[in-house]
Amino acid sequence: MKKKHLKNLNSLEKWLKTAEKNSGEIDSALTLLKGAIEAVEEAEVADGPLPAPLEIASEPDTIAVYSDGGCRGNPGPGAYAFVAQLHSGEILAEGVDYEELTTNNKMELQGPLMALQRLHVLLPEKGRDPLLTTIKVLTDSKYVVDGMKSWVPGWKARGWKKADNKAPENLSYWQELDEIRNHFMEVKWEWVKGHAGHPQNEYCDRKANEVMDENLL
Repeated sequence: MKKKHLKNLNSLEKWLKTAEKNSGEIDSALTLLKGAIEAVEEAEVADGPLPAPLEIASEPDTIAVYSDGGCRGNPGPGAYAFVAQLHSGEILAEGVDYEELTTNNKMELQGPLMALQRLHVLLPEKGRDPLLTTIKVLTDSKYVVDGMKSWVPGWKARGWKKADNKAPENLSYWQELDEIRNHFMEVKWEWVKGHAGHPQNEYCDRKANEVMDENLL
């Protein structure tokens, strides 16, 4: 997490210099912030087994998909990660990927999209029919949850146009998510608070940041 915040500050510093908005006061403030971040003691985070998903504790046949995405710069380098778990806690699938130039919202959308596409292929191999399977997608992105639950139906009714008759941003991602969810019995969308100790959300956040760190060394 320290690396993430330091890289964000470095990106901000470069942007201010490019825009010729840096000053002695800003440089001093950035130096103080960097020093404060460096001084924070971070506990080692172990990649131990994830607990069983609380959000499907009363839904034994549902599969939980957790995802997170981020970007450094927005637009800038970014990544997403997802993990799919059975009611028992068994990890059914997980994935992480990096893109050199993307946006935060694209990475938030890409996580569940890749998870659902993976499950569509994997479930038949496991003897399960996707059309008889409910998936619950849990993300800290209200953009994704609100979009899939509320915005997409209206956009589709208007021929994939917003109320102002303009195409939605990231249209291809929304369309792919809308298409892939039709291959399951139901896909539910639920928001979880980010950076609040939720084990699966923290796991995905860490995996996405690790692959960004590796590619930005």
